[in-house]
Amino acid sequence: MPKRKRGITGDAASRREAIRKRERRVVETEEERSRRLSTIAQHGQDRRAEETEEQRNSRLSDMAQRGQERRAEETEEQRNSRLAVMGQGSQQRRAEETEEQRNSRLVIMAQRGQERRAEGTNEQRNSRLSAMLQENAV
Repeated sequence: MPKRKRGITGDAASRREAIRKRERRVVETEEERSRRLSTIAQHGQDRRAEETEEQRNSRLSDMAQRGQERRAEETEEQRNSRLAVMGQGSQQRRAEETEEQRNSRLVIMAQRGQERRAEGTNEQRNSRLSAMLQENAV
């Protein structure tokens, strides 16, 4: 018969530790909070710097999967809100970019378009041209 555990079991101990951490965060100063988050970010960077390409691919695949699941469960209202926030961020970035940055961004977009068109099948090309003709006819 196993011995009876005395004191706090692992689950209770970790629960209490989590409560203590939350209580400490409530009273921490902005400087302490900034230092704590910076340390957490540094640990993440260190961990990512040491991971193999296989581990990196696995981590990114997991992140993409979670994102897909989250988007699949969101309501139309949540989706619209998320897209609006993304659009605002894009507008803000474009408003702050220099002429040189804008030109660079447009060149990259044009190159991607050329690559996409070059990789496309004849069927895709014909479909794209047909859509363009219909737009011009309207």
